[in-house]
Amino acid sequence: MIDLSPIKPAKRARIGLYTIGLQAYWSQFPGLRERLLAYGNFLREQMAVHGDVFFYGLVDTEAEGRKAGEWFNERHVDLVFCHSGTYATSSTVLPVHQLCKAPVVVLNLQPTARINYDQTTTGEWLAHCGACPVPEIANVFNRAHIPFRVVNGLLGMEETPAFSLTNENTKHRPEAIRAWKTIAEWIRAASVPRTLKHSRFGFLGNTYSGMLDMYSDFTMIQAQTGLHVEVLEMCDLELFVKEVTEADIRQKREEIHALFAISGDSPSDPIAKKPTEEQMEWSCRVAAAQEKLVRAYDLDALAYYYHGASGNAYEKLQGGFIVGHSLLTSRGIPCSGEGDLKTAVAMKICDILGTGGSFSEIVVVDYEDGTILLGHDGPFHQAIADGKPILRGMGLYHGKQGTGVSVEAKVRTGPITTLNVTQTGDGQLKLIISEGESTTGPIMKIGNTQTPVKFRQHPDDYLAQWFHEAPTHHCAMAVGHQASLFQKVGDLMHVRHVIL
Repeated sequence: MIDLSPIKPAKRARIGLYTIGLQAYWSQFPGLRERLLAYGNFLREQMAVHGDVFFYGLVDTEAEGRKAGEWFNERHVDLVFCHSGTYATSSTVLPVHQLCKAPVVVLNLQPTARINYDQTTTGEWLAHCGACPVPEIANVFNRAHIPFRVVNGLLGMEETPAFSLTNENTKHRPEAIRAWKTIAEWIRAASVPRTLKHSRFGFLGNTYSGMLDMYSDFTMIQAQTGLHVEVLEMCDLELFVKEVTEADIRQKREEIHALFAISGDSPSDPIAKKPTEEQMEWSCRVAAAQEKLVRAYDLDALAYYYHGASGNAYEKLQGGFIVGHSLLTSRGIPCSGEGDLKTAVAMKICDILGTGGSFSEIVVVDYEDGTILLGHDGPFHQAIADGKPILRGMGLYHGKQGTGVSVEAKVRTGPITTLNVTQTGDGQLKLIISEGESTTGPIMKIGNTQTPVKFRQHPDDYLAQWFHEAPTHHCAMAVGHQASLFQKVGDLMHVRHVIL
């Protein structure tokens, strides 16, 4: 049995939730308070699918708001949902977020699609007027310089409570489906900054000399993402190569045969041939050492590249990198080549969200098909592959030293999203997000990952937009249309973001 479970699972977001109301209503309208709490508990149960939810309960006075803010701080929440259950004064809400600095999302979720106009009482109406205080809350947040987001729609319950005078079964209405998709995205997005703030990214070797777009200040990276960069040397990895046993090599060989197809000679490229037994054995040995390194240093991701004197022992060592780094990428430890730390962050964001994240750059434009071929000489995220990735023996790595085994693969056909993490002239990180479609177009048989992607614009127009945003020349490719999700990640990380 091949173990494909994550070596270090992503952390679940810690979510704060509270329902608001006006204390004066409780004595005037018996049962209203309990009804709103029931709605809040419904929200808690639904949100718990995506994160760890801490439901404070009802906040109905300024004093209760201060208690809630402190309560959320004690639980180290990453995001707070303010459920607007009925009218409440803004003085009730503001103290929560003056004390708790976690980002806030206001939920304006009406329990019913249409009230029962003929039978509705004042108390019944108040259970459905959650939109009433939202503009007041928005105004106060704006004046207090507290960023906020609002989700509008229906609550989405499956059954109508006994106390209701109207139909509250709204789960299948588009207004509920859309609202819950947005809520789920906010919770999933909140897991990204939480995970990154507890992450250790290895930086092995150096950045490819002259690729100035990829150079970054490690302190800047930690300041803006919270992740720690552990600087590693090739000798650190070499120590683990010496510890690899024959049993370790056999295990890696089993993993490779389960996950990859072994190629014959390329019909077109003389440097891409069937991997030799020596190349396969060495890739397995290095892969075992790479996993030992990751576990020893408790790594969550890795950026790597090595360039040294021709013919030295480390050149042979780095020649075996791609297969092992593809295996690690497929088990939740994204590995980005050429020392590209920013793209390692992009890949990790994709992986935390369960959307893949394969290392890519522009390969070539196909004007006949209207596609752009995106890929690299490895590594690859096996979980989003179209079929089994192919291993090819490479007589040389173009633009690099050494020889070894490389991965030829394509991201599966369907919707994809590219995520580029770049750095602006003022030293700030920026996300560049693009949605497209992976097509069935052909790829080259040269031992590289390649995916033909059709973006929404003509290739020339798309490239003009992308180049204008000054990207890092690598990006991570995720499956699915994830622009709204990645946009929320940028919001919660306080990182600039643009959708092309």
